[in-house]
Amino acid sequence: MTEKIRLFLADDHQILIDGLVAVLKTNKLFEVVGYSLSGENLVDEVADKNIDVLIMDINMPGKDGIEVLKEFNSKGFSCNVIVFSSFDDIKLIKEVLQLGAKGYLTKQSAGENIIEAITTVYNGEEYYSKSVREKIFLSFTGKEKENDATNGQISPESITDRELEILKLISLEYSGKEISEALFISTNTVETHRKNLIKKLNVKTTVGLVKFALKHNLINQ
Repeated sequence: MTEKIRLFLADDHQILIDGLVAVLKTNKLFEVVGYSLSGENLVDEVADKNIDVLIMDINMPGKDGIEVLKEFNSKGFSCNVIVFSSFDDIKLIKEVLQLGAKGYLTKQSAGENIIEAITTVYNGEEYYSKSVREKIFLSFTGKEKENDATNGQISPESITDRELEILKLISLEYSGKEISEALFISTNTVETHRKNLIKKLNVKTTVGLVKFALKHNLINQ
């Protein structure tokens, strides 16, 4: 019998973990040996369990994915890491790849790509979901800047549907709690999106987000 690929999952949403476990357990090649809802002590857990592939979110309590990757490097510990994220911002993609991640998979595409991603990375190759590949390609060809808005801000078209929903509600002065209730997501997720928008749109504060939304007439879309 072929030895199974040992997997460890890290994401701060239990429902997502449960969904992944259900999908992965249907494949006889895989063995899910554990999971974590935070980045705290994640490196030690992975090392102790002799993991083949770690599937990890970026935004986690305790330590985020960036800090975890840096800890892997500082301890000289090698692990096949697939970043599993809602975001496909090119700066974030480049940072995690430079830190040693072997794959980058968006949560939107996970259902159809997760099996292929795991087997590809386990076999020593890199794997990126379609939108990530496109971002990387545009980055290397120099076309990424052409697709961005001027004055250091990206175009409204590059904002995801979920980000647009949150941007509208922020502009309408909804609190984080009110946004979470309106969109049926956690307040932590709202805050993550808000911070990501600030970084993505190259503004400094929530007020900057509102100005961007007004400038580009996004509130009434």
